[in-house]
Amino acid sequence: MEPSDKNNPGTGDGDEKQGPVIRDNRRIDPETGEVREPKGATASGEAAGGPDDSDEDVVEAELEDFPEIPDTPESVVTDAINADERVIELTNDIKRVQAEYANYRKRVERDRVAVREMATAQVLGELLPILDDIGRARGHDELNGGFKAVGEALEASVTKLGLERFADQGDEFDPTIHEALTLVPVPNISVQSVIEVFQPGYRIGERILRPARVVVGDPVDGGGEAPAESAENNGAPGTDEADAAAEPGREENGK
Repeated sequence: MEPSDKNNPGTGDGDEKQGPVIRDNRRIDPETGEVREPKGATASGEAAGGPDDSDEDVVEAELEDFPEIPDTPESVVTDAINADERVIELTNDIKRVQAEYANYRKRVERDRVAVREMATAQVLGELLPILDDIGRARGHDELNGGFKAVGEALEASVTKLGLERFADQGDEFDPTIHEALTLVPVPNISVQSVIEVFQPGYRIGERILRPARVVVGDPVDGGGEAPAESAENNGAPGTDEADAAAEPGREENGK
């Protein structure tokens, strides 16, 4: 049995002959005389530099994976700035419209209240003569029976609508709400006061529907002249006597 070619490495036409391997480990090169570098150091240097080179290759590969970001065009930046300014302008317009609408609502509400007050005042103004008749009937004790019930119901209704009666005897005279019919000197008072009410006044809130018609008492100073009636009662000469006493003096002056 012949041995196979695989077990006989020395035989065969294409196989190279193996012999002793000679390695020159001399540190000095005999031909050039230069110092040789050890092969181990070169190998270790290559081994040490290998990872660095590979890391740089990896980083370069990762950078190549990202697409290059182009610069933003100037027109796009300008449009964005203009858009922000437009948003601010529209926001201010909305705020201004809201303020105008709020003012419009307040104005409409104020006008509505004024119109309602004017309409109420006009209706109540037509009822003032009837209220005067009711007051005169009450003053003469003629407000009786069904007429009394109707009168009180009417007074309650107008009071509910905001009608207010004013001017009583003893009130301080106020020319803005009182109409003075006459002025009478009165002692023992410090300010002008109402001493008699001919016609009461009416108002709704601050609106005067009709001023009160009154007689006003004017305070008399301590050193002032007393009324004519008081002078006659005290025995002082009257007007006729004073004129007669003054006639001789006037005649002498005429001469």
